[in-house]
Amino acid sequence: MGPSHFAVRKLLLFLAVAAQLGWALDRQPNADYRVRRQSLAAKTQGGAVLLFAPQEAEGPNDLYGYRPDDNFFYLSGWAEPGAALLIVSAGSQTDSRPYTEILFLPAHNAVQEQWTGPKLGPENPDAGKITGFDHVELLDDLRADLVKYLPKPRATVYTDVPAYGETSNSSESLDWLNRSNAFSAYVSFADVRPLLASLRTFKDAGEIELIRKATNASIAAQLAAIHAIKPGVTEREISALLQYEWGKRGCERPAYAPIVGSGYFSTVLHYSDDSQTMHAGDVVVMDAAGEYSLYASDITRTMPVSGKFTPRQREIYNVVLGAQQAAIAAFQSGKSTLRRGGENSLYKVAYDYINSHGKDLHGDSLGKYFIHGLGHYVGLNVHDDGDYDVPLGPGAVFTIEPGIYIPEEKLGVRIEDILYVDKDGKLIDFTASLPHTAEDIEREMAH
Repeated sequence: MGPSHFAVRKLLLFLAVAAQLGWALDRQPNADYRVRRQSLAAKTQGGAVLLFAPQEAEGPNDLYGYRPDDNFFYLSGWAEPGAALLIVSAGSQTDSRPYTEILFLPAHNAVQEQWTGPKLGPENPDAGKITGFDHVELLDDLRADLVKYLPKPRATVYTDVPAYGETSNSSESLDWLNRSNAFSAYVSFADVRPLLASLRTFKDAGEIELIRKATNASIAAQLAAIHAIKPGVTEREISALLQYEWGKRGCERPAYAPIVGSGYFSTVLHYSDDSQTMHAGDVVVMDAAGEYSLYASDITRTMPVSGKFTPRQREIYNVVLGAQQAAIAAFQSGKSTLRRGGENSLYKVAYDYINSHGKDLHGDSLGKYFIHGLGHYVGLNVHDDGDYDVPLGPGAVFTIEPGIYIPEEKLGVRIEDILYVDKDGKLIDFTASLPHTAEDIEREMAH
């Protein structure tokens, strides 16, 4: 093959890689990921961060294709398998060591790329520009670079250290590096995940926009499903409709296993069989949302299968809605928390409301039927990493989802909305366009 043919082939490969990177995900600017890397480096107080991306998905794990690790993607924006990243914080006033960041990419595997598509390699002169890293190197050079860049004589390496009996993305690679003497005897290891959870507690503007896109697609899916619910329709049909609707709006996959539970199964929190036929007189709890460019949404609505709530169903629905509204009304930026205890606990507000409104069939208060937390952070994971000990403030994205589940009555109600705190401390409901009240639900089902 002549030089001109080689040049054309190289250009086509680059364009294929660029297209794959450009369109696979709605990615934030490289500068956003760099800010996160620098913020994490500052938290290590002179240490280093070493993380590994998962390998290519295979077998049962390949159901939706390869998905990056949350923390690796949060720091790098890199969505390809088999990579590694090294971040070394700048030295102190007596140590002139510069801040260093390197993305390591695996060598090309021509046979594998025939199956999985072209990959970017460190030999590409535009690799740094594409990825946003100061240095992009071959993964085979990782050991030598660790010896070169780790602080001396002592260093703390922050990584995803697995708990006893568990594994992590880094387990095998760390074992190999230890056997090859990549680390000196004075290196210690620490878990990077608490530091990353602290950073991920509050989202930047780009993350909030991606969560908004996931939520808007999921709202459209929820509305389509609400219109399709009626006696004789199966839960699985509704689950399939949800996934079709958010998929055609850009979501790669469900943010979690969709829950469409009717009758007794409306009281089973993580019911995911979605295998029953819906019957008149029952309610159906529909907890389902999509994931857009790796960012999740999380929405739940409860509907009467026949289109009209019975008086008892409406009573319980209104108690749950009242609890949610009470928690939202009590919110104070910089003070409120999702914890179960404390004077600023939104959970306590919702629980107290449920426990003081309505009774079960035996005359007991309803608090014992609210069996889960009030909410959780949402981001790269539907139950996103974050610090629950800090108050909710600007940049926090979370759910408020009270529920009552009474198996004896085959009656479960959950209402779940995604909210975030804007820069002025105002609580914004991402899901405001979905029906909230019992009357709104019935009116939407009649359309």
